[in-house]
Amino acid sequence: MFLKLGFKSVTMDDIANEMCISKKTIYKYFSNKEKLIEEGTEVVHQKIHDLMDEIVAKNFNAIEENFQMREMFKKMFQSFDQSPAYQLKKHYPEIYEKMMCNEIEDCSQMFRQNIEKGITQGLYRKETDVEAAVKFYYTLIFSINENTMMEKDAYELELKALEYHTRALATEKGIKELENQLFKSNI
Repeated sequence: MFLKLGFKSVTMDDIANEMCISKKTIYKYFSNKEKLIEEGTEVVHQKIHDLMDEIVAKNFNAIEENFQMREMFKKMFQSFDQSPAYQLKKHYPEIYEKMMCNEIEDCSQMFRQNIEKGITQGLYRKETDVEAAVKFYYTLIFSINENTMMEKDAYELELKALEYHTRALATEKGIKELENQLFKSNI
């Protein structure tokens, strides 16, 4: 409900009605709406990372792996008009900051592994400054999500950021794979 209707607009009454329970039952487990949102963001965080681990386990090449991740996020958030990150930052900045600290750490590790994999596969240049590339990419992605109100707009910008990131790192072989993935994503 928070993701579909917005963190600010959903009330504890709405949640109780949706779940066919009393508000008192909710308050038995969550002292207030903020605690419920905080726990909810943790659940979503874990679900996202489980799905990311599933994609990595399929052992795609590094560039295709990034496109598969992007597709996973599209499927998760395509039914939402407003960006969940934008809403959270606007209405619950403390929860947003805590979530972002966790995300930056986790995503940095995943981006690092992807870049190292791409170098090994000959898709990314050997002389790539991995730490700088990781910082550039997560700064770009997180900035898009926290500053773009509409999820559709964020999704389009993320594709451009992925293409930009990949072109900055790619070898000739990597550029060919990027073009292949861009073609497949436009079908």
